Amino acid sequence: MSFGRMETEFRAKRDQGRKLLVPYVTGGLTGWQQAIRAAADAGADAIEIGIPFSDPVMDGPIIQEASQRALDAGVTPVSIFEEARELEVGIPLAVMCYYNTIHHAGHERFAYQLVSAGISAAIVPDLPLEESGPWCAAADAAGIETVMLAAPTAPDDRLPRIAARSRGFLYSVGLLGVTGERNSLAASATALAKRLKAVTDVPVLVGVGVSNAAQAREACLVADGVIQGASVVRRLMDGGPEAVGEYVAEVRAAITF
Repeated sequence: MSFGRMETEFRAKRDQGRKLLVPYVTGGLTGWQQAIRAAADAGADAIEIGIPFSDPVMDGPIIQEASQRALDAGVTPVSIFEEARELEVGIPLAVMCYYNTIHHAGHERFAYQLVSAGISAAIVPDLPLEESGPWCAAADAAGIETVMLAAPTAPDDRLPRIAARSRGFLYSVGLLGVTGERNSLAASATALAKRLKAVTDVPVLVGVGVSNAAQAREACLVADGVIQGASVVRRLMDGGPEAVGEYVAEVRAAITF
């Protein structure tokens, strides 16, 4: 099987001993494009662009607030895609969106919109494996990598099936519940990453509840990398793009063994 851009780059970097760092930035939030450029310059390996949605099921208070600010400013998926075309940052871009957004646009049309915007991958947290076939077929045909999520509650026999369907990387959900910053890394984060690493060669990245540089380092002792959302978005809202760049540089240093 030939890999898409994101998985090809991630596998090559992993094989060189590099831990993978994927910051999440809410699309349409003030300064979001500059924040993505700052994160790329500071050592991010890819960027996850959140598509604001009115009824998010996985987002905690920080990302909910960011999404609401963007929606109040009139942001739409199409406007985000148009602005994403201007992002020439040299690393792959992924979108994180809820299935309603894909369904509303239509599978083929949405996949085409991603390709046209220069986006490599899609993360759809509310699309279970059993219902993913139609979207994944359209995404595969367009060359879009669909990143699948594995939850700590997944039984052992389910994990290889999720891994087999995942493209780009495998999203190891660090804990049950919504995104947000926490005082410590949940034990479930490293436990699930170990289970996934035992059954797949797809790069395994831990997301949800990885709240600072020290927690990122702890996760990377087991996983191939981390996704960081709330801690990045809070810095964008509080300190602007420069604060995002400084934070990503701090995390990059912490996960460079």
